Amino acid sequence: MSLQPHPTASATQFTEAWLENRRLSDHTRDAYRRDVASWLTWCTEHGLDPRHATFLDINAYARALEARPMAAATVARKLSGLSSWYAFLHKLGAVTANPVGGADRPYVDRDHSATVGLTPEEVDALLAAADRQDGPAAARHRAVLTLLADLGLRVGELVSLDLTDIGWERGHRTVRFTGKGGRPRRRVLTPGAAATLDEYLRTRGTGPGPLFATSTGSRIDRHAVFRLVRRLAADAGIAGADKLSPHSLRHAFATAARAEGVPLEDVQDAMGHADPRTTRRYDRDRHNLDRDPAYTIAAARDRRRSA
Repeated sequence: MSLQPHPTASATQFTEAWLENRRLSDHTRDAYRRDVASWLTWCTEHGLDPRHATFLDINAYARALEARPMAAATVARKLSGLSSWYAFLHKLGAVTANPVGGADRPYVDRDHSATVGLTPEEVDALLAAADRQDGPAAARHRAVLTLLADLGLRVGELVSLDLTDIGWERGHRTVRFTGKGGRPRRRVLTPGAAATLDEYLRTRGTGPGPLFATSTGSRIDRHAVFRLVRRLAADAGIAGADKLSPHSLRHAFATAARAEGVPLEDVQDAMGHADPRTTRRYDRDRHNLDRDPAYTIAAARDRRRSA
């Protein structure tokens, strides 16, 4: 089976075999497919056989992505996926080397995120805007917003939920889903989230299939959730509503949890982060001077002196 210089059945078969050998969520698989297809299209446009690409070609491709413009973190993610794809092809003997290995990957500041965050008050206003809705989709919209706000789910995790993912466990109402990297996850539903979800289920019904479905029964997609967040943010009068995303609620979840004293490791586990540095990047209040440990040390010293 040969790899052609443009997206063909053979290239598709290579890609599907590569994805089959990795534990990934459906959303991540789709993203990787798009990333590989984008690279193959670029190769076709430049008359390049991807089997013979060098690190110089990868560098040129990365610069083209940055010129769109595309964020450094996004370019780095695309190159990471492409590197994994080439590593798989190398193992199969389809290429002689992985050209991404020697490429110049963009610098990504691990302490910075370009996602626009939300304050707790803005999250409250967003949920209040959802509560003011009426119409056949209102209950679904409230449930979607509540799960994003109360659990900090990724939008891909949310839209992939099926009704059978909702259950009970040791007295807790729970939701199970496939997290990043294909890892099975479970989270609790707060009483408020459970009540909002039950309200929606009364209109949805108890039939099998996607948890969040449109009026035609099809699964809602991530783009619909993006539009919902921005529309409700505008209704709530939140500044920069057109720049918000479902991920803004994920950042708000981490920030609020840390501000309320939830240990970093518990927030990390809840969000499914492999690296605590990722969780810290989501905490928008981490540089708040009120949290400087110098105050804690000084207070402890004062207590000792008083004793």
